[in-house]
Amino acid sequence: MTNTNFGANRRDVLKGIGGAGLVGLAGCTGGSEGEQISWHAGGQSGTYYPLSNEFKTIVDAETPHSLTVQSTGASVENAGSLGSGDADFALLQNDIAYFAANGTGIDAFEGNAIENLRGVATLYPETIHIVVRSDAGIESLTDLEGASVNTGDLGSGTQVNALQILETVGITEDDFDEQNAGFGTAADQLRDGDVEAAFVVGGWPVGAVEDLAQTADVEILSLDQSTRDEIKDAASWFADDTIPGGTYEGLESDIDTVSVQAMIATREEYSADVVEAVTAAIFDNLDQLTIKTDFISVDSAQDGMSIDLHEGAARYFE
Repeated sequence: MTNTNFGANRRDVLKGIGGAGLVGLAGCTGGSEGEQISWHAGGQSGTYYPLSNEFKTIVDAETPHSLTVQSTGASVENAGSLGSGDADFALLQNDIAYFAANGTGIDAFEGNAIENLRGVATLYPETIHIVVRSDAGIESLTDLEGASVNTGDLGSGTQVNALQILETVGITEDDFDEQNAGFGTAADQLRDGDVEAAFVVGGWPVGAVEDLAQTADVEILSLDQSTRDEIKDAASWFADDTIPGGTYEGLESDIDTVSVQAMIATREEYSADVVEAVTAAIFDNLDQLTIKTDFISVDSAQDGMSIDLHEGAARYFE
């Protein structure tokens, strides 16, 4: 029996829409049970993974769907997973999304555009942290020439950003000892003296950097405005950003740097009803988040959107 309640709130209506939209989906678990959603995040030491798990809590509670969060190598890998259909939603950087959708920018996407990549919402600035050992004598980007530097997981958005930034000051991959590992391993390498510097990209405070600052003598490079302007001139998706003093233990001065934008993406062929239900669940319940709450909002959710919006997201935001 159908019980029509015209006083139902938006949340209840979207629960119903999300369930009904499953009827036409191949491989669905059934309208009454909802869709098993594959959500690809990032490394467990960054921001993507814990934030994705907060999204999971909301989606599981507010829709008939069940969201499974997978730890991954983040942006570049996630774009590929959406392209292949292995992921239904994923977090990635807005610059990587642009490269992937347009088949340009980095080797992984050159001539191999991920044409089904679609945007859902932008979330918060992903701040470039250039973390250095205090005893390494590194005071500027140019001092990284000849150093051992962890630029992030191979093929990750962090690595892409690191190489772009270094290139703006004339440092190529031949000019330093490049190491590739995730944030947690990079922190261990800095602590153990295995590298002199590491790039970490994530909304501050990043857990791995917080832990490192409490257990090792490290600094984060502050970039002068001239260097930041060079970086922005070379790549339009970068923006000025500042890590407030006191964000990390022992680092009491503001740190000037640059950032890209974190965003939620999906794939074009994925159900518009499910995408709308998930989008609504998240953005109607932002008060349930504890991570990046100063940045994530409905009003800013299309700022920096670098790819075409999915139909389901457009229904919610437009």
